[in-house]
Amino acid sequence: MSFNSLGLSDALLKAISKKGYTTPSPIQQKAIPPILEGKDVLASAQTGTGKTAGFTLPILQILSVGQHLSRRPIRALILTPTRELAAQILANIKEYSEFLDLRSTVIFGGVNQNPQVTQLRQGIDILVATPGRLIDLQNQGLISLAKVEILVLDEADRMLDMGFLRDIERILKVLPSKRQNLLFSATFSKDIKKLAMGILHNPVHVEATPENTTVDAIIQKVYPVAKEKKTELIIKLITEGNWKQILVFTRTKQGANKLTESMISAGIKAAAIHGNKGQGARTKALAGFKDGSLTALVATDIAARGLDIPLLPHVVNFELPNIPEDYVHRIGRTGRAGASGEAISLFSPDETVFLHDIEKLVGLKLPIENIKGFEPDPNASKEPIKQGQGRQQRNSTPKKPKTDTTNRSSNNSFGPRRPSQNNDRRSNR
Repeated sequence: MSFNSLGLSDALLKAISKKGYTTPSPIQQKAIPPILEGKDVLASAQTGTGKTAGFTLPILQILSVGQHLSRRPIRALILTPTRELAAQILANIKEYSEFLDLRSTVIFGGVNQNPQVTQLRQGIDILVATPGRLIDLQNQGLISLAKVEILVLDEADRMLDMGFLRDIERILKVLPSKRQNLLFSATFSKDIKKLAMGILHNPVHVEATPENTTVDAIIQKVYPVAKEKKTELIIKLITEGNWKQILVFTRTKQGANKLTESMISAGIKAAAIHGNKGQGARTKALAGFKDGSLTALVATDIAARGLDIPLLPHVVNFELPNIPEDYVHRIGRTGRAGASGEAISLFSPDETVFLHDIEKLVGLKLPIENIKGFEPDPNASKEPIKQGQGRQQRNSTPKKPKTDTTNRSSNNSFGPRRPSQNNDRRSNR
């Protein structure tokens, strides 16, 4: 199948060709036709397989043939969980719409709102936003969502997860009830699917690959290691392996800062990126990582979504995530667009439950390799670490609200929040 057969306009085909795209990915083949037909879509595909183009291309097609109004009200709203992902989506939209008369912009927190407001006042067809900044501007009367025709929740599992649920509810209340809804993500738990059904109307379910799976091109390894030796081991791997580009994930912001300091002390050019960092620092760190001036980027899970780094060779889980779906997103930063990559997890005994959860989710027994001198004590406790939200909370099934929910789809009430392992939400407003 070619892009020509999907019903896209000549202007879009020209932009796609300029990008070097020739054949649509499976998610694009399956998602674009029903979106063009105006249907609601719940789509799942492995990270790095072209989900963004899967919804932006048909949106551009729909809006380009629609009525052009002089004031250009916002007609498509794309919500994302992180600033980095929002910026990446806008960059894609700009590229794909190069030959179309459509305007787009992005709004997120951490920066002065005035330039964003100025762009909005000039008229915008497509708005990409993080929920917090969108609500801030809406509360100030600086933005109107009354003409939105298409709503997209990208990384919908996280968008409907603990941190954003109430924000999403507030946004839905000011949107037109008649609209097209598109939910895209690499992972959908059963509970999140139930919540998603509260806003979708007769949706088309699109699944390019089995849910919660990892890309075959990614070589996955687990290194058992004593917790206190993790820093020493990762420095050894980087220096002796002469690694030039490595994305490292920690569970906490403090952990990311501490590991970064240790790497710098060992002569490794490194920077941390997380919710406590200002947007300028985050942008600078990411730019340095992409251009090669930084060897290591140490991040919390805000970087597990939206970081598109071509040919990234190494991802390391310095600490395993206590939400198994985040493992899929983390390692999905490598092995993108058909390239190969390596994902290494440093595994200490107190993360045993996390490892089992991950293996159950992805349906794989991850290969374990021992490195001499770093093996953990065989008698070390395997009790889960006590940090932030506990596993008992995380694994509990959301309870139904005590209030009447018979009209849930109409009043946009999704039920209770689901805990997450760290709270970078407010920092991504």
